[in-house]
Amino acid sequence: MLGLLLGWGATALARRAPTRARTYGYKRTSIAAALVNAIILLITVGAIALEAFRRLSAPEEAASGTVIVVAAVGILVNGATALMFMAGHRRDLNIKGAFLHMLADAATSAGVVVAALIMRATHWLWLDPAVSLAIAAVITIGTWSLLRDSVNLAMDVVPEGIDRDAIETYLAGLPGVTEIHDLHIWGMSTTETALTVHLVRSSATVDDELTAQASRELHERFRIEHATFQFEVGHPSFPCRLAPPHIV
Repeated sequence: MLGLLLGWGATALARRAPTRARTYGYKRTSIAAALVNAIILLITVGAIALEAFRRLSAPEEAASGTVIVVAAVGILVNGATALMFMAGHRRDLNIKGAFLHMLADAATSAGVVVAALIMRATHWLWLDPAVSLAIAAVITIGTWSLLRDSVNLAMDVVPEGIDRDAIETYLAGLPGVTEIHDLHIWGMSTTETALTVHLVRSSATVDDELTAQASRELHERFRIEHATFQFEVGHPSFPCRLAPPHIV
């Protein structure tokens, strides 16, 4: 429930209008929610693993009848909720966080049902913690990509699926452009990407047509929603201090 509330709250905040202080609005809350969801999942996995190791050393009888009923309900509820998020989990990291939460809960419930049924027939008390460890491993593998991608977005790494080389080639080929530098591409949110770049042209007069064309094509071809251009003539007496690639 906490994971769902985080995802929903971040989505709602990301739609709020910008203010004078928060010039990008609250778009990055979706990145924060994805990161927090990944951390919560890993903490949950750690708790499951610790309890599993404890029960391996001191096996306990489980109330298998009650466990089976409750877990079966969990499979239905969490599985249905996960299906609702399935369509968007590949294109929105925030939705992926909620999806993985529901999928993890459904998988845990399924493992509990199977283990409880076998334990009722065999009295293998070690099976409960063994299945718990297997589930913890599966959840960890699924969560790792969420953690990696959310940390990358928080650190302003070029978002997954954005081809920086292709974008550079496109910008360098714009009419009259002789050089590009200070190119930055980062995620404003889990679904929106921003770009800033300096374009050197022999005639750096304001060219609304070129700006509109470049913005449109960056959006259509590379999924860049927010592009900002700075035009320069490249006069040797006034070099841009941000031109060297190692300077930010």
